[in-house]
Amino acid sequence: MIKTLQNYLSDFSHLFFPHNCLGCGSDVLDDEQMLCTQCFTELPETGFFAQPNNTVEKIFYGRVPLTKAGSAFYFTKNSLLQNIVVELKYRNNKDAGLLLGHLTGYQLQQSKRFDDVDVMVPLPLNPKKEKQRGYNQAALIAKGISEISGIPVNTTAVKRAVFTETQTHKDRVSRWQNMQDVFVVDNAAALTGKHVMLIDDVVTTGATLEACAQKILQVPGTTVCIVTVAYTV
Repeated sequence: MIKTLQNYLSDFSHLFFPHNCLGCGSDVLDDEQMLCTQCFTELPETGFFAQPNNTVEKIFYGRVPLTKAGSAFYFTKNSLLQNIVVELKYRNNKDAGLLLGHLTGYQLQQSKRFDDVDVMVPLPLNPKKEKQRGYNQAALIAKGISEISGIPVNTTAVKRAVFTETQTHKDRVSRWQNMQDVFVVDNAAALTGKHVMLIDDVVTTGATLEACAQKILQVPGTTVCIVTVAYTV
């Protein structure tokens, strides 16, 4: 009888407060889960974190001296991962950012290559853009990674001083030119001598991450690695 009542209350709750999979929209999942089993198994892992000289590291060869780099998943249009990223960036779903951070954090732990990182710096948003969105998606991802790895997050050491238009439709050269002098290190003491992990959601040409990494590397004794949730195929 008690079990039946619990099932009834659960069904009633789902009717008025639906809990759906972030990927496919299915409601066949536990309340504490954000992805159903099917979607979880379909996420396209890259394996990059465990591979020196992986595809993401090669993006930055000759552009910025990184200790290492990688992305957790492949990003393609109209894919499951794109659905989750859209939820995070455009539908005010902060839980999606924590989920992506957790998934990325687990992969980083398994690789062991990033165990020497001292602090994470989420790629900053311009204050105007962050106010429009309500949050910085990279900061939510970093928070999720931190909950798994224990690596602290610093969201104030680096700032985005210039409001730039979207990079989506720009080529590599235009993106790089658009990002010059955009970032400022506001608290060098917090990064001095540290191995910094720069965090973002998706890497395409890497121009924005490159510009931010270059600024961080001007701090004495600082080294930088780059981690993103996804790599655009």
